[in-house]
Amino acid sequence: MEPKFKFEKLNIWKKAMSFGEEMNELAKKFPEIEKFNLSSQIRRAADSIALNIAEGSILQSVPQFRKFMGYSIRSLAEVVTCLYKAGNRKYITQNQFDNYYSDAFKLMNMMIAFRKKLI
Repeated sequence: MEPKFKFEKLNIWKKAMSFGEEMNELAKKFPEIEKFNLSSQIRRAADSIALNIAEGSILQSVPQFRKFMGYSIRSLAEVVTCLYKAGNRKYITQNQFDNYYSDAFKLMNMMIAFRKKLI
């Protein structure tokens, strides 16, 4: 299917979508006690990354798009904090944390670079 929305063509949106799915799968493995806490939080924050990119790209001025990119970057920081919480609570191994952290850092750099190009 040919992409029709502007955001569907953005690599940052595609990466954010994949990262959100990774975080969703990870959250499924957290203990039941975290169902309404950390599991929910990491899912919502991870999904917000792609959601804000999409929302900002449609019918927004450049300053508004930059604002929504800021929301996406802050949501990514929230996910990273959730990953720290998951590591501290021994829900993920250090190796898992390192891999997810690396993915998050790459995505953040992509989003910051994209945001800087919006003029």
